[in-house]
Amino acid sequence: MNRRFVIVGTDTGVGKTVVSAAIVGALDAYYWKPVQAGLDDETDSETVARLSGAPADRIVPEAWRLRRPASPHLAARDEGVDIDVAALNPPQCDGPLVIETAGGVMTPLSDRALTIDVLERWRVPVILVARTSLGAINHSLLTLEALRRRAIPIVGIVFCGDADAGAQRTIEMMGGARIIGRLPKLNPLNQKTLGAAFHAAIARDAFGGSA
Repeated sequence: MNRRFVIVGTDTGVGKTVVSAAIVGALDAYYWKPVQAGLDDETDSETVARLSGAPADRIVPEAWRLRRPASPHLAARDEGVDIDVAALNPPQCDGPLVIETAGGVMTPLSDRALTIDVLERWRVPVILVARTSLGAINHSLLTLEALRRRAIPIVGIVFCGDADAGAQRTIEMMGGARIIGRLPKLNPLNQKTLGAAFHAAIARDAFGGSA
């Protein structure tokens, strides 16, 4: 079976899309964002395509495209629709697949279902993306605990931001999850700089295969 990974974040804006793009580029993978909330700016699928260099046929169309940049259940309510979480299933691909969630694991997709409910059904291994700034320890440990309560497999953690050895070590020790690596802030951020940073700082063996 082809490798599949779900990229989740400790909160919004933590770097999920950048990490997703890096993995897509490194593995020559497919990318799928099941629910996109916010269409006025560059979407996450467009960002991943730009930063990874993935061809159009490896960017799987979103199941739901919602205009308002808000929690999916609220964005859907604005448009008078209800996200059918039972119909959200990973697409069949002939290569590795990277799935990026909307927000964190407790983000509501509808008035009845959270993102973690879908992850529990899928049982696809999760890569947690965490920032290194204040609050990282609390948010990371809470997310890891929530995933473990549902017996959702965890590959490890990728940090985004400046180095904070103390926080990273605490999360690894108390959270019991492998640190895969850390992507620094990149300026400029483009396909070349992201690819180089990934190869320099991320443990490729975490993704299995020849990656």
